[in-house]
Amino acid sequence: MSSVLEIKDLQVSVETEQGAKQILKGVDLTIKQGETHAIMGPNGSGKSTLAYAIAGHPRYEVTGGSILLDGEEVLEMEVDERAQAGLFLAMQYPVEIPGVTNANFLRTAKTAIDGEAPAIRTWMKDVKEAMGNLRMDESFAARNVNEGFSGGEKKRNEILQLELLKPKFAVLDETDSGLDVDALKIVSEGVNRAKENTGLGVLLITHYTRILRYIQPDFVHVFVNGRVAEQGGPELANRLEEEGYDRFLASA
Repeated sequence: MSSVLEIKDLQVSVETEQGAKQILKGVDLTIKQGETHAIMGPNGSGKSTLAYAIAGHPRYEVTGGSILLDGEEVLEMEVDERAQAGLFLAMQYPVEIPGVTNANFLRTAKTAIDGEAPAIRTWMKDVKEAMGNLRMDESFAARNVNEGFSGGEKKRNEILQLELLKPKFAVLDETDSGLDVDALKIVSEGVNRAKENTGLGVLLITHYTRILRYIQPDFVHVFVNGRVAEQGGPELANRLEEEGYDRFLASA
């Protein structure tokens, strides 16, 4: 039976210098494994807030609603428990982790998620194969996580984790930002490969339609002012490309 991620009437606030500010004002979304949902919208509409709320970022306070993974309340789980349950976040700005090599990080994460360490020989084969597919030099395995990596290399590293950790659902927060055409294609191919191999459900947050040429969405949701203003199929993304967000912002 395939997994389901349900977001119901989600309301989220963030602490600012002026006090708590409500960002999400009642979001409803249902994502099934094997589906790709694109979240689009102007700056400040709440797209990244949704990603952080799902992942459990401490700065974002959920003030109402629920996030259910196969009926289990995600909001009651610690951050590591969410990862173990099958949730993955590819960050817009991946962090550097000095002193921890990519190889150690990946194997430790895999062990934590699976509850047992992967067999070294098959694991190293999987890592090399995944790195090769993402056009990453094998030397990246011995380098510290994201330290000194270019923007494109950091994004490939996120997709390397995605392919090796095999989550049920991946939230990709503006994975396309800062990528040139070649890197965008390689990263997109990695997401498509993960989906093909594991039946991954994808929540793809983006400003632009260019990544949607490579990762075909089944559903498109437009965020405006903390709510879903409109939803539809891939044709909605094409309309946004032509018209922009003006008509939504005017009505908001």
